Amino acid sequence: MDNASIRKAYGFYAPIYNYIFGRIVGEGRREAVNALPAEPGDRILEIGVGTGLSLPLYQPEVEVSGIDLSPEMLAIARDKYPASEYPQVRELLEMDAQDLDYPDNYFAGSVAMYVASVVPEPAAMMREMFRVTRPGGPVLVVNHFTSSKALMRQIERRMAPLSKKLGFRPDFSLENFIECTGADPDRVRGVNFRGFWKLLEFRSPGPNESGTPPHTEAAAASQPLIDPDAVPEFRPTS
Repeated sequence: MDNASIRKAYGFYAPIYNYIFGRIVGEGRREAVNALPAEPGDRILEIGVGTGLSLPLYQPEVEVSGIDLSPEMLAIARDKYPASEYPQVRELLEMDAQDLDYPDNYFAGSVAMYVASVVPEPAAMMREMFRVTRPGGPVLVVNHFTSSKALMRQIERRMAPLSKKLGFRPDFSLENFIECTGADPDRVRGVNFRGFWKLLEFRSPGPNESGTPPHTEAAAASQPLIDPDAVPEFRPTS
């Protein structure tokens, strides 16, 4: 995966994205937005805002900054959700999730919806999300991870070489992703279509806590897979 292939893939998807990924993953969007801060003036960052399907779900009192790498997707979001009609929309910007142009501790909460398996370096995206989110603020990820079902897992692995053309990694391990973040989620729960996707709830670490991912995606790739579908909810014991 690289930024050029991502832009190409989502430039193609843009006109049809809402029809393909609208209703089927809507539950995950609603659950994620409901888990974010919603006090008046709270600044929220949405990574991979795409065509803006989640924007109407936010309370009008918050200030949402949505970023995406695809200008075609952003153009649809800007046209459909103007700030004049949706006061929660502060800005919709073309930006790389791995190198955010925001200061430290700027947002009350941040979320990446259906984009962790898209970015070239998920660890870099998470590092940036932790950096720009105030200590203790929620850092949420909604994504599909490698299935525990043998047939589906085999299909995902066979599709993996097509990642650049598809615009995402079909074979994307939950355990490897958590390992690469350098932090344990507070909670992991299934969303959308019998939990086929997962909502991960992290907290941005304070200045004396671990939160800088010590692993690269390449190093994490050698880690064993776990069964993400067998247990619908995960809570660390520590």
